[in-house]
Amino acid sequence: MNQSSVKLWTKDFIIVSSANFFLYLVFYLLLVTMAVYAVEQFNVSESQGGLVTGIFIIGTLIGRLFIGRMITTIGNKRMLYSGLGFFVLISSLYFIKIGIAFLLITRLLHGITLGMASTATGTIVAEVVPEKRKGEGISYYSMSITLATAIGPFIGLFMSQHTGYPMIFSFCLALGIISFIIALFLNVPVMKKPAKEADKAKMKLSDFIELNALPIALIILIVSLGYSSVLSFINFYAIEIDLVEMASLFFVVYAVAILVSRPFTGRLMDMKGANPVMYPAFILFAAGLLLLSTAENSITLLLAGVLIGLGFGNMQSVTQAIAVKVTPPYRIGLATSTYYIALDAGLGFGPYLLGFIIPLTGYSNLYIIMGLLVLATTVLYYFMHGNKEDTAWTSIHSGATGKSEVK
Repeated sequence: MNQSSVKLWTKDFIIVSSANFFLYLVFYLLLVTMAVYAVEQFNVSESQGGLVTGIFIIGTLIGRLFIGRMITTIGNKRMLYSGLGFFVLISSLYFIKIGIAFLLITRLLHGITLGMASTATGTIVAEVVPEKRKGEGISYYSMSITLATAIGPFIGLFMSQHTGYPMIFSFCLALGIISFIIALFLNVPVMKKPAKEADKAKMKLSDFIELNALPIALIILIVSLGYSSVLSFINFYAIEIDLVEMASLFFVVYAVAILVSRPFTGRLMDMKGANPVMYPAFILFAAGLLLLSTAENSITLLLAGVLIGLGFGNMQSVTQAIAVKVTPPYRIGLATSTYYIALDAGLGFGPYLLGFIIPLTGYSNLYIIMGLLVLATTVLYYFMHGNKEDTAWTSIHSGATGKSEVK
């Protein structure tokens, strides 16, 4: 069957992508507002304000670690409804203002619910996307997060300047409710586990982590560490080089670069495998970081944003597709959880680790180091997956793996 004749944009694909978009819209909207909210409303230090932001990601990691195992038993659809239901419930706790400790608990629980719901959406989309269009489908699905990274911070900053925090929390609560309502119309086939999996009693590492997806998860962990240097410190760097006004446009051109390239890179992966996308992406990402280190004007800064978008932005979707492709269908939930644990760990803990380096290197040299790290990871990718990619891709498309396609 011709690849283009296999329908991708089904009702369920659109619904799960939309639900995921609203979830991450809330995440990125609050990401840029919660630290300031904590400092202004509770009179805490900036470091404590940063903890209010970062503890959400810790919660997400906790959610993904345990939900990855439970989703196989409970079912991805039930897990999605549970995650979304608790996501809405916890969103309402932001209106209760009784101290910084309660806010930290709320943020931690909110992160756990995002980990539950987003792991479920990532698993469901891997099931509803046709096998022969897996790379393209996940690329389009990942755009729901890409759009949220651009729109969420913009809305958050705009609302913080023109409305009060109760309005921000009301808007986030409404987005959570919308995500829950549209998810009610999902129709997802139930994936049955083999009998031998159902009878296991002893807990093993493989109950929490998909070992087949671990190599590519390590790759995304390292490169997301590089991207965390951009996500967390670009504003400070822009102040240093006197390009503050352009910094707000950096993530806009980053998102546009991804939106324009994702449809082509996803299709290329389905046709030729991951390597023709991954190797250029490594080079583009590293080039973007190195160019960023030399930025002295707005053109250089924004061009770096384009290169980083073409590089890291496409790595995100391709590595997720790889994690799914190398995993048996009945363990897709664990593969998705493993992938996002690595991604979140890099983005969440990266700023903390790099914070020890910046006083020694400065921002410009930091981006040089990160660019070289990304280039070095290209070699690691070759040995951990790239040299096996041709065989794996051919096997998948010839049906030699024995994996059944989810209709």
